[in-house]
Amino acid sequence: MNDNELKTQETWLSATQSVCPECLQRIPAQRVRRGERVILKKCCPEHGEAEVCIWHGQPDYQEWINLQPPTSPSASAPGTEAGCPFDCGLCPKHRQQTCCVLLEVTKCCNLRCPVCFASASADSNEDPKLDVIEGWYRMLMQSGGPYNIQLSGGEPTLRDDLPEIISLGKELGFTFFQVNTNGLRLASDASYVARLKAAGLNCVFLQFDGLDDQVYAKLRGQALLERKKQVIEACARHELGVVLVVTLKPGVNDAQIGAILHFAVENMPVVRGVHFQPISYFGRYPKEPQEKDRITIPQLLREIEKQTAGRMQAAHFRPPGGEHAHCSFHGDFMLLPDGELKPLLQEGGACCSAKAPLETAKRSRQFVARQWSAAQPAKAACEKEQTRLAAGNLDSLDEFLARLNTYKLAVSGMAFQDAWTLDLERLQQCFIHVVAPDGRLVPFCAYNLTDRHGRALHRRNG
Repeated sequence: MNDNELKTQETWLSATQSVCPECLQRIPAQRVRRGERVILKKCCPEHGEAEVCIWHGQPDYQEWINLQPPTSPSASAPGTEAGCPFDCGLCPKHRQQTCCVLLEVTKCCNLRCPVCFASASADSNEDPKLDVIEGWYRMLMQSGGPYNIQLSGGEPTLRDDLPEIISLGKELGFTFFQVNTNGLRLASDASYVARLKAAGLNCVFLQFDGLDDQVYAKLRGQALLERKKQVIEACARHELGVVLVVTLKPGVNDAQIGAILHFAVENMPVVRGVHFQPISYFGRYPKEPQEKDRITIPQLLREIEKQTAGRMQAAHFRPPGGEHAHCSFHGDFMLLPDGELKPLLQEGGACCSAKAPLETAKRSRQFVARQWSAAQPAKAACEKEQTRLAAGNLDSLDEFLARLNTYKLAVSGMAFQDAWTLDLERLQQCFIHVVAPDGRLVPFCAYNLTDRHGRALHRRNG
């Protein structure tokens, strides 16, 4: 049955609001089922109709849910004028507490990636000074912190004072820091890695798109694989946890999903997780997307199962416990001494339970901090017991827990929203927030939202 025939048989599911990809004005939208696909349809009075596939196949869209009562931000902007997504601050209509906060400490970058949500470049205005960043920290503490902090950019490791930024945050009460990085400096500057570790860095959120240089040439503009491997080696030496962050582009690296997961398992315990980010079209990207240029969450889950030959199955993953169910997925796996991967299935959401909504973001923060940081050795285990554990003896609870602490891999994915896929119900439940230069807290997808011409709603580059 062709698409025109499917359109005549489509089933209306629900109504929401979105934006026009041309002008970013808020417009009504509908979710409809068309065969195996769920389509977001909308029509701008000025620029006409737009539609995009947001879900394709099993697991079913309507069954992939984790209902949660709304919980307002601990502190929000005093009021709204234009409404969502224009009055982010956070506005009083936001439905989730903050979990992770991105601080963009520079807009400069040492790469010119063809794909970049921040549209970063080598030339930029002056970086925010330490006193400005201190003001952000204090604002966050007054707004319900401490939150997990991700230092981002641009490329944050271009700042020589990044360790001082981390130390300052630690002094003010923040406990978990990760750096979102391409890894180039970490691969070549051992003393800088040591300074970051001494300052209290917990996790390296490493851009890692594949296992051959053709992938990096297409997504990052140059060969980078060996330097990515050098970053992992440096982090292992300095006991820093690593999460491999994969920007997934159909036709470029979607055939390497299984290989990346195998690489992660082979590099445990320094590698603590793999986080897939199906490409979203905001910031800088080569051309306006077609349906073939997208990969939805269920398609990704099926590819994980197929490419790992069933070691990781779609049934091993769950919807999130914090953000909107259709934003992400999560699964945990323990590597047993014989090489088997044991899925650690959880009910009621991946990172946390929805039974206590006021605790949802807090529990998510704790989960991420515990899992993505470097594994801590079991202090109670003597050298003899550690030798038995390495040899595969899991006879006692202590030995099992020690193995779980050291050899657990978190596999997750997040479908960030662009001007075509934006669903305001999803946006209002976002708990990943960016501190704007003026001190406002803005949901990640709203902050990075650009129209089809690259014009931003909230972000101001340069």
